[in-house]
Amino acid sequence: MEIGNITTVTAFVLLGLSNNPQIQAILFVLFLVIYLLILTENLLMLLVIRADSHLHTPMYFFLSHLSFLDAFYSSVIVPKLLENLLSKSKTIALLECFTQISLVIFSGATEACLLSVMAYDRFQAVCHSLLYMVSMNRKVCIGLVGASWAMGMGTGLVNTLLLAQQYFCGSNLINSFVCELPPVLQLTCSDSYISNVAILTTTVVLGFSTLVLLLGSYTHIIMTALSINSTSGRSKIFSTCSSHVLVVIIFYGSGMFRYMTPPSGSVLEQVLSLQYSVVTPLLNPLIYSLKNQEVKAALKRVLTRKSRLTF
Repeated sequence: MEIGNITTVTAFVLLGLSNNPQIQAILFVLFLVIYLLILTENLLMLLVIRADSHLHTPMYFFLSHLSFLDAFYSSVIVPKLLENLLSKSKTIALLECFTQISLVIFSGATEACLLSVMAYDRFQAVCHSLLYMVSMNRKVCIGLVGASWAMGMGTGLVNTLLLAQQYFCGSNLINSFVCELPPVLQLTCSDSYISNVAILTTTVVLGFSTLVLLLGSYTHIIMTALSINSTSGRSKIFSTCSSHVLVVIIFYGSGMFRYMTPPSGSVLEQVLSLQYSVVTPLLNPLIYSLKNQEVKAALKRVLTRKSRLTF
């Protein structure tokens, strides 16, 4: 739409991962398989946790919320990615783009809070095991989860409302497969100082505060593990912590770099976006739950129960 000599942007074009039709076909199959795996893993975790009473504990209560969030997070991004890989027209309406930005920020912020809450839960379980059920009672667990979702919603809403005040004209090309705040802010014709400060402040305050809580919790867990005489006990704690820290490094490292550095449209930025929006939801169920012996036992009990009902 033109106003005078200025073209007002009403839609953006997502340039995506590749413009080669053959590569796009391969990427479509790859991301479709990954997306189905993400949904299967996370929905399976939700089913097992809900169906088996042995998993009705604080740790699995948090894991159920993480599984739901990961399924939701990937659903915000991957379906549009798959659509664009098949479509010649890769446009996305302004409102749809802003909605995706809001949901991406909301999902990322909520996940950061949930990961730190889960680390705190493990800290209480390992370092204060005798008082664990008292300190992590149902009311506390609901409060921590509620606060995580509320902080995510608030973060997404504030940053999107500030973005909605911007004026877009000229280029509408986004060198990415998803609408995210940093590349979209590059296209604004108005002063984006407040929006830039808001997202930077959000990343620093929310990102670093949850990261400090998370790393502090795991540091205390490792120190406690070192004081345990049992070799098997130590190895179990170290094995669990190392896998959890791997997820944290992937999620926090890629997310903070993406939102705290000026966008350049490089391949690295797209890889980083894939890491925290696709790779992390794929890995979380495997690392936090499905390799856990308790979850494996619960899954067997659920499957056995269903097979008995069938016959």
